[in-house]
Amino acid sequence: MLKQLLNTLYVQTQGAYLRLDHETLRLDVERKTAFQVPLQHIGGMVLFGNVMVSPFLLHRFAEDGRSVVWMTERGRFKCRLSGPTSGNVLLRKAQYAAQADPALTTEVARNVVAGKVRNSRTIMQRAARETTDVEDRVALDEASKLLAAALRAAGRVRTLDEVRGVEGQAGRVYFDNFGRMIRIGDTRDSFAFSGRNRRPPRDRINALLSFVYALVRGDCVSACEGVGLDPQFGYLHALRSGRPSLALDLMEELRPIFADRLVLTLANRGQLGARDFEERPGGSVNLTDAGRKTVLTAYQTRKKTEVSHPVLGQSVPLGLVPHVQARLLARHLRGDAKAYLPFTPK
Repeated sequence: MLKQLLNTLYVQTQGAYLRLDHETLRLDVERKTAFQVPLQHIGGMVLFGNVMVSPFLLHRFAEDGRSVVWMTERGRFKCRLSGPTSGNVLLRKAQYAAQADPALTTEVARNVVAGKVRNSRTIMQRAARETTDVEDRVALDEASKLLAAALRAAGRVRTLDEVRGVEGQAGRVYFDNFGRMIRIGDTRDSFAFSGRNRRPPRDRINALLSFVYALVRGDCVSACEGVGLDPQFGYLHALRSGRPSLALDLMEELRPIFADRLVLTLANRGQLGARDFEERPGGSVNLTDAGRKTVLTAYQTRKKTEVSHPVLGQSVPLGLVPHVQARLLARHLRGDAKAYLPFTPK
């Protein structure tokens, strides 16, 4: 049975105070209750900036295994609540042992990258079909062919370094052409994109990508922990103190489906515009409070969209896909499945 997809509560009202009142979560602003919801309807919280939480509510979330993620006011990840370690210790032992097996490590990383490249190509092919600009269509078609070649190359690699090389090459092709997936006219003028940049993002599309990627990262960490995997111990991403390497591995194949498509939709449909961003000293660009609210609402809605899962052979809410993929990886690491199969919807 899949776990129930519950709502994530996003709070960005500065000075807000969250507290537990029996089985109800209350949000107070200036000592007045602005919002309340039964606790059973909330699967986790993401808090931006100066948002306070009562100790009793934190204790309850930790005991229930509900996630709490803290971000800066502008959406950079800071930390998350972690309750008692859960999960089968034998699963984590298998997860750690896989790191000592170069063939198994390379196989998992290769399949993750193959899923990412395939999903990126799907997004690009859809944009090529929808564009009315002949030059863009030709360029996107050519880029799709290069991604197809990268996908074939991923099936031939034999070392982890080669896998990372294919991933890097495919990423450059994808982001070199990402701007062509933004429609011509006022939209493209407002969302000029010349390549991926971050820390800080220096244009509106990069600000959007970084913000949504941070949300997906939090969901992937929760998915790993939910099935008993250690989110810090991955295969494609190198191990580094404080880095959730396995969650980042899981995130790679989901970026195009969860984040990139959402960013393109928000821009191309005019749901976001220049008014939703602000330039900061030093050249960084960030979403405004209103812009973040629009993105968070769209992200939560997208997570409820039903998609056909090719491995399960059934429809599931998109928001449950990270959990499903973490379970499939756990099955593979335990030896119950021959390979880890990435999520590649048609």
